[in-house]
Amino acid sequence: MDLTKIVITGGPCAGKSTALSRIQEEFTKLGYTVLFVSETATELINGGVAPWTCKTSDDFQKFLIKLQIEKERIFELSASSMATEKVLIVCDRGMLDNKAYMTQQAFENTLSEFNLNEVEIRDNYDAVFHLVTAADGAMDFYTTENNTARTETPAQAIELDKKLLSAWTGHPHLRVIDNSTTFENKIKKLIAEISSFLGEPEPLEIERKFLIEYPDIDWLENSPNCQKIEIIQTYLKSELNEEIRVRQRGMNGNYIYFKTIKRKISDLKRIEIEKRLSKDEYLALLMEADTEKRQIRKNRYCLMFENQYFEIDIYPFWSDKAILEIELSDENAGIVFPEEIKIIKEVTDDDNYKNASLAKFK
Repeated sequence: MDLTKIVITGGPCAGKSTALSRIQEEFTKLGYTVLFVSETATELINGGVAPWTCKTSDDFQKFLIKLQIEKERIFELSASSMATEKVLIVCDRGMLDNKAYMTQQAFENTLSEFNLNEVEIRDNYDAVFHLVTAADGAMDFYTTENNTARTETPAQAIELDKKLLSAWTGHPHLRVIDNSTTFENKIKKLIAEISSFLGEPEPLEIERKFLIEYPDIDWLENSPNCQKIEIIQTYLKSELNEEIRVRQRGMNGNYIYFKTIKRKISDLKRIEIEKRLSKDEYLALLMEADTEKRQIRKNRYCLMFENQYFEIDIYPFWSDKAILEIELSDENAGIVFPEEIKIIKEVTDDDNYKNASLAKFK
């Protein structure tokens, strides 16, 4: 079975209800069994359990996380018993949404109570799609009337939207769907982004890469929409025009593991197939390492800027430059860079700056 779990999140009045309905319609057509994990906060509030009825707001978040964990577990167990080839589990908000309503310390304490860590719960989802609140860019359509659990003013909605986006920054596949088009096109863009991630019709990756001056690390680490990730990447033996790697990804001793196969279609396009690994599977695959290439160790800064998701890789063997990458849904899409980032040149089609080349022993 091909089972994928994604999150649809975003600020208040962002269009999630319509989005969920369209996801059901479009991906059922493509042969998926689509399962929905409903928004837990709304369930609790409508049932009388709310931040203002609990002893503290943090207590409410604890109850919410506990119920969310159990709901997702039940859906995954149920999916595994179904006689179907492709299952798409869609979570109407995920566990990291709670972080936007708590202090960092309170959130960490809550996770500790459940024997969880932030990396584990964030990257437990295969992809995250953030719909920007209508209060930011489509003010005429902002309303609280279609959800009795929603009470935010437009200003509060925008602030919450930013906190939610910050909470999910660092996920390996985070996409933002803004209000720069009509609402119908917003939903179409979401469906296109999900389709691209699922590999429908095929798992194409469109990526541009730039050589940049060594960035201001303090600026990155103090940015609310930036998250540092530690990565160890090992290349495995592979066929010509194919790249196979395994990757350890995480922070502070908490890691997840992936295997990725890439096949080149053009300078911009590649077919990419990625699989989540257990730690034991990862360690076993290390025995198939390509001995002609060294391990790549790097710090990756995932930066959200103007609804674009940049990945800035800092390598220990460079002190004057770094690599910036961005994945695109359209190869002709424009890019807006932060003024703090100084571009040296684009290296998208320069094999010398690919990780596989940097891994080669000189």
